[in-house]
Amino acid sequence: MSVPTTAALFRPGTRPVRVRGFSGWLNTRAVLVTLGLLIAAAVVAWWNMVSGSASITAAETLDALLGQADEGTTRVVRQWRAPRVVFTLLGGAALALAGAVFQSQTRNPLGSPDIIGFSTGAYTGALLVAAAGATGMWATPVGAILGGLGTGTLVYLLAWKRGVSGLRIILVGIGVSIFLGSFNTYLVTMLDLEAAMAVATWGAGSVNDITWAHVLPLLAITVICLPVMLGHAQDMRLMEMGDDAAAGLGIRLERVRLVQFTAGILLVAVVTAAAGPIAFIALVAPQLALRLTAAPSVQLLPAAAMGAVLLTISDAVARASAMPVNLPVGVITLILGGAYLVWLLISLGQKKGTSS
Repeated sequence: MSVPTTAALFRPGTRPVRVRGFSGWLNTRAVLVTLGLLIAAAVVAWWNMVSGSASITAAETLDALLGQADEGTTRVVRQWRAPRVVFTLLGGAALALAGAVFQSQTRNPLGSPDIIGFSTGAYTGALLVAAAGATGMWATPVGAILGGLGTGTLVYLLAWKRGVSGLRIILVGIGVSIFLGSFNTYLVTMLDLEAAMAVATWGAGSVNDITWAHVLPLLAITVICLPVMLGHAQDMRLMEMGDDAAAGLGIRLERVRLVQFTAGILLVAVVTAAAGPIAFIALVAPQLALRLTAAPSVQLLPAAAMGAVLLTISDAVARASAMPVNLPVGVITLILGGAYLVWLLISLGQKKGTSS
């Protein structure tokens, strides 16, 4: 039996549920928010399917998806637009899930893969593969995953002192991220001009060249990691009450942290491998979902839905006809995340000033 938090017991809109021996607490507002975000993501995704340089109507797009359009239209819709749209939906959800896990485990809204350095580490792994001249469809994804896992291991070990704390993870992660950022710049200078230009474009976070070959690894990792994350969601919430309280309830702290961190790093790494480091979705999405759901802590599914919405909207803005060029989606997320980060720091400062 899962144990609800004290806040959940007395929060309006929270109801007990029992399904085949599982008992838990259902936040009806979170369910409604998640459904609304999924509908919004579907609407924006459909807009991205029908919009673009090629003039294809909504009816023609639907015919192409059903295999009833001409060869040219079918190629544009199925091979060019559909992989990009599916990737932004899955990639946004994956980044948000990772962000929710790290923010929960560090108990800090700044505890996201962008800040801690896991995205930078995945970028480093991909650059090392490129510098080594490795080729093949799986070379970059494997390099990014190994780079992300290696960075996560390094941060975890350096932050360890009879256990780990959220503040130590963030501080150590920032330091590792700065070091790896400098190392990445050095690696780019070691590449030939053509490779360096390709890496620079990829490093901006672009989904312009996404194909089904990029979508399938992301789908596979998401299918594996999502059930693992959801299976430890209740333990994750209990750990937010403090390590001593969670340990007293029988939670195996380091085991849960290791499993959740590994799943989060894998999700970040597989997105980074395909599209480059897409910043701030992992930072912003869980916190925006938290405010919409009015929950006491970040929740995985609302955060995932918010991530899908944010990345699809960012892609729509990047592809807007008003733009002089087809911008990398990472440029748009940087603007979004930078504005949010400034607002977050100002609000935290105001709260501290009020409390004092």
